[in-house]
Amino acid sequence: MKMLIAVDGSEFAEWSVQMLEAIAGRPPDHVTLLHVVDSASLKSSARKHATLSKQAIAAMTKAGDQMLRRFEGLAKLALKQASTKPRTGIETVLAHGRVADTITKVAKQKKVDVLVVGSRGLSDAEHYLLGSVSRKVSALAPCPVLVVKRPLTALAHVLFAADTSKHSQGACSFLCKRFLPDSAHVTVLSVVEPAVTELATKYLSREQVEQISAPKRLAAEQMVEKLRARFLADNYAVTTKVQLDHVTDALLRQAASRDIDLLVAGSRGLTGSERLQLGSVSETLLKYAPCSVLIVRGWRA
Repeated sequence: MKMLIAVDGSEFAEWSVQMLEAIAGRPPDHVTLLHVVDSASLKSSARKHATLSKQAIAAMTKAGDQMLRRFEGLAKLALKQASTKPRTGIETVLAHGRVADTITKVAKQKKVDVLVVGSRGLSDAEHYLLGSVSRKVSALAPCPVLVVKRPLTALAHVLFAADTSKHSQGACSFLCKRFLPDSAHVTVLSVVEPAVTELATKYLSREQVEQISAPKRLAAEQMVEKLRARFLADNYAVTTKVQLDHVTDALLRQAASRDIDLLVAGSRGLTGSERLQLGSVSETLLKYAPCSVLIVRGWRA
């Protein structure tokens, strides 16, 4: 597996690199540590002071080189390669450009299997008006994106958000083939949205509501059973659950109520203006989940 980790010197970037400890038992073949100097913004801010802009870029480039060397050491330590023969190739790359666009570009060039970024978590105003790097990267990247939101040194308990689409099957395949350590316990949760409005539930009995929702629930149960069989075939411990509720509300409650290390969801992969459109399930999970989130797209079952 090829992995790209975008770093910026923050504690969140440190968590992203330390995350390698969680998969040290199944280490990637190659890790690229990438730091992007936002030269475009610096040039724009100092448009009337070209010399000052060049000096600032030079200083940030030097600091970036030093930071990458430090993160390389952290990566080796996390992979337990500091004093043993390396099993993972590690390279450092310093690039210039707009941060999210450059990260995505390098990920495409390197043909990585997963892209890792840290996220500090933004308020509603910051998140929607400014847009975080992690949000933009998760929308633009062609590969699975892991957003690290807190220290992640183990993957003991993983919550898999399943639906009836082929994207859930692709996410399951990615986890089994490339990502999860053997010791991980997976909870597969499929949430079926109510087939009637809240107003209608006031005039229908519970049995009537369940009958109306039965076809969707049956499809969810069949998919969950298929995913369960796949995880069991690869010797993972797995628990399954199907419930009638609002999708994001139920997933976020489950992620918060248990000691979940990682929340995983498949995504269909958007194109054009859809990519930065707000309101998708993955967008909400990235923003509000209390744990780290892995969005899997571009992966076939």
